[in-house]
Amino acid sequence: MPPDQDVQVVVDDVHVRYCAPSSDLAARSGSRARRAVHRLVGREPTVVVRALAGVSLVARAGETIGLVGLNGSGKSTLLRVIAGLERPSRGQVLAADTPVLLGVNAALVPDLTGQQNVRLGCLAMGMTPDEAAAAYPGIVELAGLGAAVHRPMKTYSSGMGARLRFAIAVAARPSILLIDEALATGDAAFKDRSEQAMAQMRAQAGCQFLVTHAAKTVEEMCTRAVWLHQGRLVWDGPGPEVALAYRKWAWSLAQGQPEKAQSLLDAAFATGTDTTLHLIAGLRTDTVARHAR
Repeated sequence: MPPDQDVQVVVDDVHVRYCAPSSDLAARSGSRARRAVHRLVGREPTVVVRALAGVSLVARAGETIGLVGLNGSGKSTLLRVIAGLERPSRGQVLAADTPVLLGVNAALVPDLTGQQNVRLGCLAMGMTPDEAAAAYPGIVELAGLGAAVHRPMKTYSSGMGARLRFAIAVAARPSILLIDEALATGDAAFKDRSEQAMAQMRAQAGCQFLVTHAAKTVEEMCTRAVWLHQGRLVWDGPGPEVALAYRKWAWSLAQGQPEKAQSLLDAAFATGTDTTLHLIAGLRTDTVARHAR
């Protein structure tokens, strides 16, 4: 990878594997002897799940990267690895700053009111009490909670809670923001407000990853898109172009046209090119190694 001071996140050949219980005799991992030992000790048979298989990418300042793919394709796993919440089986992630995963970093308490949680969440994100107080009006406006901000958060719908977490995270102005489906929880007015907030972050040299099942959102909001399928990176390219290809593939699957869907998937794999990284020791002394091995 050539020297580039705008690089915010480097995902270098990341693999994530884990063992999960399975009743599928054909898919169970291990030899017959190992399975016999598992039965003797009362351990449930398992299979190896490859959540991510050799994913590499580079994210730069000012980019909003949409992650698309079916459930189980590895999108949320990739965000968790970038955030440092999950350790890859192989590979590494480097970040120029601490990534903020929406909904995790804001430590909100269900029994407290929205107002109290705004203050708590801001402090948890590293803001001073004065900064939290100054940010409060903007957070409440962006979240669109109205009078509900004075009620305990446990009375909120999941969408209201997600909007509040998003508003707190954006107010903290993280340079690397990871968003998992939060923008699908609001009405058109919230969508407009959230788009404006994210545009302001991009203007301040921020970098954002957005997981969503709505490919149209990626087309409208993302400068770039990454299509994942069964843990593999299918295509990393311009947001509208990748999102449109993904929508056509998903539509073919939904219409019961597996052969057409497979041809579209093969074409997408062929269009995308593998990202090869050459990390130079000492290039960025301020870069944070998310998973030192």
